[in-house]
Amino acid sequence: MSSPEHSADLGYSEVEQELRGNVRALLTARSPQSAVLAGTESGQPVDTALWRALGSELGVTGLAVPEKWGGAGASWRETAVVLEELGRAVAPVPYLGTAVLATAALLAAGETELLTRAASGERVVALAVPFSTAPGSAFPVTVRLRDGRLHGTVGRVADALTAGTLLLPAVTDDGAPALLAVAADAVGVRPVVSLDMTRPLADITLDGAPGHLLAGGPGAVRVLDAALTTGAALLASEQLGVAEWALETTLAYVKQRHQFGRPVGSFQAVKHRLADLWVSVTQLRAVARYAADAVATGSPDAAVAAAVAQAFASQVVVTVAEEAIQLHGGIGFTWEHPAHLYLKRAKSSSIALGTADRHRAHLALLVDLPSPVLPATPVQEQ
Repeated sequence: MSSPEHSADLGYSEVEQELRGNVRALLTARSPQSAVLAGTESGQPVDTALWRALGSELGVTGLAVPEKWGGAGASWRETAVVLEELGRAVAPVPYLGTAVLATAALLAAGETELLTRAASGERVVALAVPFSTAPGSAFPVTVRLRDGRLHGTVGRVADALTAGTLLLPAVTDDGAPALLAVAADAVGVRPVVSLDMTRPLADITLDGAPGHLLAGGPGAVRVLDAALTTGAALLASEQLGVAEWALETTLAYVKQRHQFGRPVGSFQAVKHRLADLWVSVTQLRAVARYAADAVATGSPDAAVAAAVAQAFASQVVVTVAEEAIQLHGGIGFTWEHPAHLYLKRAKSSSIALGTADRHRAHLALLVDLPSPVLPATPVQEQ
């Protein structure tokens, strides 16, 4: 059955706006685009100093964690505002992996000790599933738990390279699901080539690593799906930040770039393209805020909101980033201009936690949309 309609406040509170200003100021000072570009060329794309500053100076690494467990006692709405700003800066930090995916899993599992360390920013925790895994997917079976030891592989895990702890789904010999916490130094972590150079991926190999059980049986399935649903819902806010930067930067550029004695932005064709992008970004803001509010309030509509957000956001963010490069002309195609970082983040995030098509199919199941009835194949006469 479809879920009941969820009424949400799509605006930003004064607290959220103040939080945005603080995060943006820190990113402007500590993570300018020149530094992000330099990091991608140096082979050290993850900015660990910036991650520590987000935790120790702003305290935003545990916004959704209750105060009794070392967090800020806020909600996923505030976390979504931080993600918008991180998206605008393509900040190379493991925020989505630790402060969203892993935190949501630990909250659902009731694992307070590790949650406290993650909330402070002291420890990076990564959810060890392929970054393309969508909510509603079958429980992973590539890792086996035998006699308390883990064996198997997991491919293309986000934020694993800087993680101190991995949250690893596995199955027992009798096929029962389990979710375990594993020390990252007990497994093999190999970096792989990633389109998004600001969010590196890695393959994980386990050969007898010990693990601490967080949840088993149906509880493990529930915890994993809660993490993936929260991650998909909040990823839309990061995508919103990417799209907003691309649109605003392009708008500023076409105002000052002249051709034939006129600003490029004065040409009707360019105006129409920008107007279409503005409408799309405005709609994206609405679906992203709705999804963030739905998971923050524990709405029964959360799974639907996450699917709608990703089905829409994944296409919009790629379109806006592509148009930004096109409308910047030759400069937009250069390595020195940051536009390519935003296109790569847009492309990779459109696959992360499920493609738009995957979310549309999941949405159809969530709202009991019947499958199309295909015409019967005619019987050929013999």
